[in-house]
Amino acid sequence: MSTAISPTAYNYKVVRQFAIMTVVWGILGMGLGVFIASQLVWPQLNLDLPWTSFGRLRPLHTNLVIFAFGGCALFGTSYYVVQRTCQTRLISDSMAAFTFWGWQAVILGALITLPMGYTTTKEYAELEWPLAILLAIVWVTYGLVFFGTIVKRKTKHIYVGNWFYGAFIVVTAMLHIVNHISLPVSLFKSYSAYAGATDAMIQWWYGHNAVGFFLTTGFLGMMYYFVPKQAERPIYSYRLSIVHFWALITLYIWAGPHHLHYTALPDWAQSLGMVMSIILLAPSWGGMINGMMTLSGAWHKLRTDPILRFLVVSLAFYGMSTFEGPMMAIKTVNSLSHYTDWTIGHVHAGALGWVAMISIGAVYHMIPKLYGREQMHSIGLINAHFWLATIGTVLYIASMWVNGITQGLMWRAINDDGTLTYSFVEALQASHPGYIVRALGGAFFASGMLLMAYNVFRTVRAANPAQAEEAAKIVVVGAH
Repeated sequence: MSTAISPTAYNYKVVRQFAIMTVVWGILGMGLGVFIASQLVWPQLNLDLPWTSFGRLRPLHTNLVIFAFGGCALFGTSYYVVQRTCQTRLISDSMAAFTFWGWQAVILGALITLPMGYTTTKEYAELEWPLAILLAIVWVTYGLVFFGTIVKRKTKHIYVGNWFYGAFIVVTAMLHIVNHISLPVSLFKSYSAYAGATDAMIQWWYGHNAVGFFLTTGFLGMMYYFVPKQAERPIYSYRLSIVHFWALITLYIWAGPHHLHYTALPDWAQSLGMVMSIILLAPSWGGMINGMMTLSGAWHKLRTDPILRFLVVSLAFYGMSTFEGPMMAIKTVNSLSHYTDWTIGHVHAGALGWVAMISIGAVYHMIPKLYGREQMHSIGLINAHFWLATIGTVLYIASMWVNGITQGLMWRAINDDGTLTYSFVEALQASHPGYIVRALGGAFFASGMLLMAYNVFRTVRAANPAQAEEAAKIVVVGAH
């Protein structure tokens, strides 16, 4: 019986690459969001060009924020977390590098094709078939790297955060591949394999679960690692985290039909989507409460730790938007809210308040560790970033709530003789002040990302990556 000690370092290079690109794409995606929000205030900003019109730039904005910013955050944090919780290096450095460069290639493809008008027209799935195939190849490789690393883990236990990351990877692959089955007719045009109401149902099974798995389950994996780490407290209830996991992945996949109330979709399917959406409130709040309660005995740290503040406020927004979503899925509420700016406000409560804030907190946590520093260059700048992000999100959501309810009420108002009380243009005029506030809120949020970029730049410039690699050496003790 002899003891062998073999030092092995984690692969931090790919994590560093994804962390830096999270910040870069965050600035570009959110900056573009501010620009298109401004187009709704000042239509002249469409510039009378097809490539810069709202209709073409809006899907580019969603792709940049979801897949470029959010995607890079998910790749980077999942590679970081899986290595540290499994105490082993990624199974393949070359495959991990391929996922980085392949993902950037997909995003560059979106940057070129979407302004040119090449689109499937499917929400969150606009990329035409060559890019969709490349994305699928990159994603399957990502799955192989992630699960391969778990297979070769040195720990007996698979930490709960990895369950969430794993489910997000598997389900996103399934959603993407099924929804993108199509017949190509040229290099940049294809037609969906499905027709009519079936196409709509498969699209929103995909579309809502792009939110449910890409923008929720993956980021919950992030939450279950970074919140306990930053708070230096164990997760409040490990049992609750497991119940949360199974309940969430069982229910979320059924929620898609709530996007199709009062459409040609069969009524039973609409009702099923509504009921599942309402039940979904329970596991969502279970996860939010679990994250919040992890701070028991550590709430005082919020006074001095703006990174923890990002992570905790993101949980508050997660709780709020996962309450709002099920309420908006109720048919009577949906008849008022659907097609209005209320929906846009709800999406951004999740996207800015939950997804962006937890990603920012996680990146601030990782950067010093990836670059061999004690902490970020400036805690004061993180503090300023926190307030810009929080105020920006609140301005955005509040303006869209007011606009949405105003629009819903004006559209359904009728005179005694049954004619509409207001024209569509009158509802648009009533929305104008809200669009100004929304653009302002977005500008607050995007300016916070510029502070983050400067802070990250200064931290990296004074960094010692070799020291980080040395710190990442883990000692594997095995009996032979």
